[in-house]
Amino acid sequence: MAADQPPSSSSGPEQPPQKSLSSKDAKKKKEEKKDEDLSEEDLALKQQLELYVERVQDTDPGVQKLALESMRQEIRSATSSMTSVPKPLKFLRPHYGTLKTFYEQMPESDLKKYLADVLSVLALTMSAEGERESLKYRLLGCDGEIGSWGHEYVRNLAGEIAQEFQKRQYEDMPIDALMELVQQIVAFHMKHNAEPEAVDLLMEVEDLDLLVEHVDSSNYKRACLYLTSSASYLPSPDDVLALDIAYTIYIKFDDLASALRVALHLDNSQYVKQVFASTDDILLKKQFSYIIGRHGLPLEVDEEIAADENDRDALQDIVNNTKLSEGYLALARDIEVMEAKSPDDIYKVHLIDGRASASSSLDSARQNLAATFVNAFVNAGFGQDKLMTAPAETSSGGSTGSWLFKNKEHGKASAAASLGMIHLWDVDSGLSQIDKYLHSNDNHVVAGALLGVGIVNCGIKNDCDPALALLIDFLDREDTTIRIGAILGLGITYAGTHKDELKVRLSNILGDPKTTLEVLVFAAISLGLVFVGSCNEEIAQSIIFALMDRSDAELGDALTRLLPVALGLLYLGKQDSVEATAEVSKTFNEKIKKYCDVTLMSLAYAGTGNVLKVQKLLGICSHHLEKGETHQGPAVLGIALIAMAEELGADMAVRSLERLLQYGEQNIRRAVPLALGILCISNPKVTVMDTLSRLSHDADSEVSMAAIIALGLLGAGTNNARIATMLRNLSSYYYKEAGHLFCVRIAQGLVHLGKGLLTLSPYHSDRFLLCPMALAGLVTVLHACLDMKSIILGKYHYMLYALVLAMQPRMLMTVDEDLKPLSVPVRVGQAVDVVGQAGRPKTITGFQTHSTPVLLAAGERAELATEKYIPSTPVLEGYVILKVNPEYHEDH
Repeated sequence: MAADQPPSSSSGPEQPPQKSLSSKDAKKKKEEKKDEDLSEEDLALKQQLELYVERVQDTDPGVQKLALESMRQEIRSATSSMTSVPKPLKFLRPHYGTLKTFYEQMPESDLKKYLADVLSVLALTMSAEGERESLKYRLLGCDGEIGSWGHEYVRNLAGEIAQEFQKRQYEDMPIDALMELVQQIVAFHMKHNAEPEAVDLLMEVEDLDLLVEHVDSSNYKRACLYLTSSASYLPSPDDVLALDIAYTIYIKFDDLASALRVALHLDNSQYVKQVFASTDDILLKKQFSYIIGRHGLPLEVDEEIAADENDRDALQDIVNNTKLSEGYLALARDIEVMEAKSPDDIYKVHLIDGRASASSSLDSARQNLAATFVNAFVNAGFGQDKLMTAPAETSSGGSTGSWLFKNKEHGKASAAASLGMIHLWDVDSGLSQIDKYLHSNDNHVVAGALLGVGIVNCGIKNDCDPALALLIDFLDREDTTIRIGAILGLGITYAGTHKDELKVRLSNILGDPKTTLEVLVFAAISLGLVFVGSCNEEIAQSIIFALMDRSDAELGDALTRLLPVALGLLYLGKQDSVEATAEVSKTFNEKIKKYCDVTLMSLAYAGTGNVLKVQKLLGICSHHLEKGETHQGPAVLGIALIAMAEELGADMAVRSLERLLQYGEQNIRRAVPLALGILCISNPKVTVMDTLSRLSHDADSEVSMAAIIALGLLGAGTNNARIATMLRNLSSYYYKEAGHLFCVRIAQGLVHLGKGLLTLSPYHSDRFLLCPMALAGLVTVLHACLDMKSIILGKYHYMLYALVLAMQPRMLMTVDEDLKPLSVPVRVGQAVDVVGQAGRPKTITGFQTHSTPVLLAAGERAELATEKYIPSTPVLEGYVILKVNPEYHEDH
């Protein structure tokens, strides 16, 4: 009887290894041995249960009922332990077959249902793989309370339901009985803090809507956290559905700030308005406006959002980011970094051994150009520096224009534009500073000033549109440089605003046969930035026509490769919407066809974490191509852009990129450093840093230059000492190579971006929201870097200014109800992933307590360290409005 028992169920010592006895003896021995091994109470239990099994098969229904009741009682009282098979189940295993056959012979009655219940539990340990007997008997049994048989049973049932559901759907069978069970199981899970399991089951049976009625105020946060986190792993359209449900639940429990984050993630302006309409609390609305302003969503505040006109103006001001500069400077004063820095303070030449210092004293145009960028990046947004805004008597060469004219031709354009960067977000003083250069006789200076106007206004919206008024007249000038300055300036200022006026003007430039190639490319890029993620068909048409009309010679030009990028920006992160355009791109000229196809796919799926697309791009990278094929570069960048959606994918992508370095062709290797740079942007991970450090000494000059720029991106705005040291060493290593040295300087400027107060990461709000404008700026610069020599080291170095779209202060600024800064203690530490964990785990670890305003590094999270105030949003980042906690009492 016990011989057919698989060894898994009985613990070790019950079965000593048998010598070669004949099988009958073995059986007898084993059985006696087994009975001896059991303790007295176990033996009693075993005999008791065997008696019940016999009694169940009795002819008298009364005896049957009593036996079933007792058996049920025994099983129920024993299913508590999880580590081993409960004893009654273990002893009843041999009788499972007997009970099953008896069940089949029983006439229909309540008793038969009763037995079905018991069989359903026994099937937990007994039934064969894939038979789903536990579920079968459960459906035949009584409709009693499901949880009374224990958690393990409910879990097992849920697993079987998922399989059965798929089978029934496939065969078009009714699923009502299953859904009733699902209802019970979900209710049970939600009651017992197993929200993830409930959500998983509902995802399997494709009925997430059920969740809304089962959540309550105690567990909705955990359920929603699980939904929003799993969304990045779900295939489309399930991901949107999961977020939709999370939004509905947040609205139901009046957690409006969280609902707004989900609405922005879904990019659903209807939802955004609904969140505003759900409350009358003007402070909350102001908080929402801060979140929207940080995300860069162009929102018109109308009567629906706020009834009172003064409130409307106040909210519109916040959405327009008009006070961003003020807050940023307050942060700088608090951290005491207001003093302007010169490029030499960044290079720290005195720390480098011998040879480099000799060469760095020479004034070369390229060195000065590099210094211009470093100066602009380091003093970004501070409104003062030592090169461009220094008062006349202190600057070495007399007048303020002296630095400007230390640059050659197009270098002057970047120098004039750097004023825009220095006065970033401070529109009034920035425009008055730049104004004098708009009337210069030198076209390059005018072009730079126009770009500077665009940069100053980046991310700041203004009712009187100063940038549009200033720049629009310059679009039709004769001089190409001036036109490019105006076009790029407009693109940067109005990124993501979908301004129709610009559509008409820029599309005309695209359609004009007399337009030169460079102007055409920049017009397309600007359209891509302004209409980022809009899927605008008309603009897509004009860019496609512009691509089709290019001659073979023009298609060979490095700049032309930015046209597919412009086209891709229109579909940034919009997944399937790109398909029609992608089909059209297959008809392009051979030279650009594949390049366009790969670029479109990588941008349309950027930030979605779509595994299938990453595999496809890896496939493209695995081909060994003839010379002259360039489409593998964008494929490598695409892998990074798609995988940056969540931490796990990013780590896996870093490993895949390592492989590409070892086995890939040159054009793949040139893109890998840039891909690593965007994956860990403003997040200096040591492993990635070491890889890039190795690559920065690569024999191939393009690879090493890309690696140097990538080091800058990796440490952007972090002041990371290790990267700063690496770059200093590189500057002495490459002291004779002008191109490399230029890249090193740019990287040094990026690492000290905004003196360490800024970040380039397009993610915010706990890495949950991806800002499309920021990503668009980064993508444009990365694609420009794919051909360093002809674009960044050529005369289009001002493309680097597109990074301004991604610059954001990495601060937490707490303000009171009048929006005045309020200093409170906060704990800042590494964020801990608490999705699906039991209890109330701590969300940050290794924290330090500071008083606001504070800086948040990548992967850090803040929480209030005082009970005195209540934050009006659960995610403490950017501006947070604090309300006084009415229940707080100071202890004297």
